Amino acid sequence: MTDTNPPTADFMAQVKTTQKLWALQDQASEGWVVLDSINFENTDVMPLWSSLELAKSHCIDEWQDYVPKPISLADWLEFWVEDLAEDNVLIGVEWRDGGEYLELELAEFSQMVAKLEFL
Repeated sequence: MTDTNPPTADFMAQVKTTQKLWALQDQASEGWVVLDSINFENTDVMPLWSSLELAKSHCIDEWQDYVPKPISLADWLEFWVEDLAEDNVLIGVEWRDGGEYLELELAEFSQMVAKLEFL
């Protein structure tokens, strides 16, 4: 697959360097931010970011009790994919408030991540 989408290319380049994805976790319940899809009804999206700074910038308002947590690529592939697939969750790449992000199928996103993982 040739990636011609610059935001995805930038995201993947950053993740390749750090070997980490960033998500937001509630400090009290340890639940993760998942929100409604902007493209599909009755579909959840897990927003992910390529850096701590981008993730942290969203820890305001309704997410003020959340903190950025890293997810290693190895953990993503070993643990997260199966759980998210069971719930039919999409991935929101570099989520921005107001719907300015790309929603990817979990399988497509995870295939791209698998190509980045250092062995």
